Amino acid sequence: MNLSDLRRDFGQQNERLIWPENPFPLFEKWLNDAIEKPVQEANALILSTVGKDLKPSSRVVLLKEFSEAEGFVFYTDYNSHKGQDLKNNPYAAIIFYWNLLERQIRIEGKVGKISRKRSKAYFNSRPLESRLSAYVSPQSQPIESLENLQQLREDLINSEQEITCPEHWGGYALFPSKIEFWQGGANRLHHRMEYTQTGDKWMKQMLAP
Repeated sequence: MNLSDLRRDFGQQNERLIWPENPFPLFEKWLNDAIEKPVQEANALILSTVGKDLKPSSRVVLLKEFSEAEGFVFYTDYNSHKGQDLKNNPYAAIIFYWNLLERQIRIEGKVGKISRKRSKAYFNSRPLESRLSAYVSPQSQPIESLENLQQLREDLINSEQEITCPEHWGGYALFPSKIEFWQGGANRLHHRMEYTQTGDKWMKQMLAP
């Protein structure tokens, strides 16, 4: 297989692009467009962090909430690889890519934990199976086998113990300092608009593709 021969032309989307002064209404519109397309798991994003060894690491997580006041919220085990990275370096980048819409959004900013009240409320709203797995799994840590975790789940179910939100599990919110919207264009002349936060205002500028 010659990977250099794998190409596609963009610019199939004919929607006229309008760039508002604030990026959040545009993010909401693009996310809704992806959901309605429909794009499978349109709220999936790639989260990139940097550890204390200064090495980057990326993984897919799911966006669960967003607003300008509350940031972009996702949930995880605080002791996981990404949790340890964020403990040492609270800055991260996230990216959404919706192939069917020829769109990408890159977001950079500072990350912090959300309140325990919100984390507990979301944890309790999850299906029981998801709560059980989060309770018994030492995320990112070495394990002997998946069967051992499955047995821990069965033991937990049989114990009739109340499944409450673990202290080491909860939400993070990324508060953006920069958001870039990318729309595929014909002949590799893509549309790129970058928003940068300055104080309480957003400044926007078009970037070359």
